[in-house]
Amino acid sequence: MYPEGLVYVAGHRGLVGGALVRKLQADGYQRLLLRERGELDLTRQNEVEAFFAAERPDYVFLAAARVGGIHANDSYPADFLRDNLQIQTNVIDAAQRHGVRKLMFLGSSCIYPRLAPQPMPEESLLTGPLEPTNQWYAIAKIAGIKLCQALRRQHGFDAISVMPTNLYGPGDNFDLETSHVLPALMRKFHEAAQAEAPEVVVWGSGTPRREFLHVDDLADACLFLMRHYEDEEPINVGWGQDATIRELAYLMADVTGFEGRIVFDETKPDGTPRKLLDTSKLEALGWTPRIPLRAGIEETYRWYLASLQGLRD
Repeated sequence: MYPEGLVYVAGHRGLVGGALVRKLQADGYQRLLLRERGELDLTRQNEVEAFFAAERPDYVFLAAARVGGIHANDSYPADFLRDNLQIQTNVIDAAQRHGVRKLMFLGSSCIYPRLAPQPMPEESLLTGPLEPTNQWYAIAKIAGIKLCQALRRQHGFDAISVMPTNLYGPGDNFDLETSHVLPALMRKFHEAAQAEAPEVVVWGSGTPRREFLHVDDLADACLFLMRHYEDEEPINVGWGQDATIRELAYLMADVTGFEGRIVFDETKPDGTPRKLLDTSKLEALGWTPRIPLRAGIEETYRWYLASLQGLRD
C-alpha cells in the first residue's frame, strides 16, 4: 500500500472511518475517496456499482456498518442483519470486480461464540453458539469474512478481515439508545455529575469483563495490516487486557467527577460474560497498542466536552 494509491474509506463519518482518515492523512495519503450517505447509499447495489465503475479505487477500508450496543441489537434485529449484509456484499463484490488491489473488511469480536476460550483466538470462530443479544450483527459480519475468503479462493482477490475488540474514542456515538457501553457510561456519568445526581444506574451486574481499544490504535493497526497481512483467516486487534464493567463504571465516575452512588441493575442483561481477544498473531507480526485505558478515556472525555460546547455555541 503506497501513498500514491487511491484509497476509499467506506464509512468515514463513523468512529472507525474517521480515525482511519486521520491516520491516512498523517501518513501522507492525499488521494482519499470519501462519500457522504446522501452521495452514496451503500445498501443500494446500483449506486455502489456505479461508484466503483467510475472511481476505480486501488485500496478499500470497509468500515461502514450499522452498529450499536445490546439494546439496539436486540430491538432492531432485522435492520442490523439486513443493512450490514447489504453494505458489505455490495462493496466487497464491486471492489473485486472493478480491480481493487486490496480490501480490508472490518468485523467485530462479537463474531466469536458466547463461551469461547479466553482470550479468544481466531480459530474459535464458528465453534459454538453466539451471544443472543448481538447475534444478528455477528451473523452479518461472519458472512462478510466468508465472502472475503471465497473471493480470495475463487478469484485471487486480496481481501483481509480484521476483528477489533470494543472500541472508543473521538467521534463515538453517545446516544443512550444505540451506543456501546463505554460512551453510554460516559454520557450517563457526565450528566449525573453536572446535575449532582445522587446515583447512576448501570445495566447488569457489573461482573462481565470487556476489553477496550482506542480507535486511533485500531487505525494504526489497520494501516500496518494493510501493508503486512495477506492471509484469508481473520486477525484480531485488541489491547490484550480487560476490565469489569464495574471497574469501568468507577473509572468513569472518577474521570467525570461524579460523586454519588453507583447502582447495578441486575434485571438487565449482561451479554457475554467475557470478551478478551487473543492478539498473539498480531503481536507476532510486530504491532502492539500504545494508548492505556485511563488516558484514552480522559482524552475521549475532553473531546466529548468540546463537542457539547460546539453544539451549544
